Amino acid sequence: MQEKKKLKVPHVYVLLLSIILVCSALTYIVPAGNYDMMTIETGNGTRDVVDPATYHSVESSPVGLMGFLSSVPRGMNEAAGIIFFIFIVGGSFGVLQDTGAIEAGLGRLTRTFAGKETLLIPVIMIAFAFGGSVIGMAEETLPFIPIMVSLCIALGFDSITGTAIVLMGAGAGFAGAFMNPFTIGVAQGIAELPMFSGLQFRLVVFVVMVAIAIVFVMRYASKIKANPQLSPMYEIDRQREDNLDLDNLHEFGGKEKLILLVFVVSIALLIYGVITYGWYFNEISALFLGMAIIVGLIGKMGLNGFAESLGKGMAAVAAGALIVGFARGILVVLTDGNIIHTILYSAANLLSTLPSAVTAIGMYIFQCLLNFIIPSGSGQAAVSIPLMAPLSDMVGVTRQTAVLAYQLGDGISNIFTPTSGYFMAGLALAKIPWTKWAKWILPAIITWYLAGAVFVVVAQMIQYGPF
Repeated sequence: MQEKKKLKVPHVYVLLLSIILVCSALTYIVPAGNYDMMTIETGNGTRDVVDPATYHSVESSPVGLMGFLSSVPRGMNEAAGIIFFIFIVGGSFGVLQDTGAIEAGLGRLTRTFAGKETLLIPVIMIAFAFGGSVIGMAEETLPFIPIMVSLCIALGFDSITGTAIVLMGAGAGFAGAFMNPFTIGVAQGIAELPMFSGLQFRLVVFVVMVAIAIVFVMRYASKIKANPQLSPMYEIDRQREDNLDLDNLHEFGGKEKLILLVFVVSIALLIYGVITYGWYFNEISALFLGMAIIVGLIGKMGLNGFAESLGKGMAAVAAGALIVGFARGILVVLTDGNIIHTILYSAANLLSTLPSAVTAIGMYIFQCLLNFIIPSGSGQAAVSIPLMAPLSDMVGVTRQTAVLAYQLGDGISNIFTPTSGYFMAGLALAKIPWTKWAKWILPAIITWYLAGAVFVVVAQMIQYGPF
């Protein structure tokens, strides 16, 4: 008997090229249009936002074959900061890994938590959740992913568990944020709401979203601990070169402790720099490159040894890093075709015809879909809130509810959609294929979406305000 051929999931490059092709075709169908932009004060400085009363048709600019093909290299150029950030961080951790300090430190931690490994999961996830909620921690989580992957594999879990502790912890906090200045602060400023008003209701949202994430990860981790072969990453994890060998651990001596101290100080500087000086990709990349140089000196790697470890670390994340450029190609095509604002305009007109209770859910669904196109939190606020705020006034939905719909719609899919640059960077660092991750996390994403819908409905019912 012939074996039935198993349905093979397309490679993520194929999926993204297919999406770009569909979006290119839409530029021939969807009428081109634009809103004029205006500059307003948001409480976090000035911001360019759309003027909701200025939508107008523009000349059609369909994306042809050359536009389709050039969208990827242009996307690579536009996302160069993220791509090279992945290379630098990946290379820096390659140097750190080759010193043996991480292996020695994680080996010591593994022995300490022997028999009670699952206790680590909620503690670490809650810490990341507060980071996501209070300071909008997203890109800043990336350096932690390789460490948590190695730790979780050593503790008898898998790479998905390690990655989920970081991404789902911070992602739950980001989606259920109670005072994120980059999402709630910007959106409330545009909607002319008091800064961080409605905090008590968002605290409930935060607790529920984080609880869903923790339960989901802990149940999965317990299952993998009992039977490692159930992991979608079982074969890949077995072939990793950076796994901990618990029977032959590197000595955890003074040199290793000093290297880990340098790493801890680097993380502290990262947090301080982000909060105090607004560091972003260039500064964070510089920080980790400096860390790698110091670590290489302490580890006595030599100049060539340092360079080889750096290059090897960069090569390990290359395929994943380039995904970011492919994903950015989607936005390039939609922008070239002048159809992003048309999609916004059509959605606003549709929502304005619905009853207020249905409109609130409609706003939420719209924001959920919009995040697949514009994964930037503050960017999505700048584009959508100027439309949703006056619309909410017209249909009897409070502006605070409209902001909540934006917050949840913007945050939930950030660790699912391939257009999210930092998320794809995280998968690249963890060496997890997007298709495996997407299949694994989909039940949690659906649960989050349903919980978000309930919160939006409740907010509308209680006239969540102040207005």
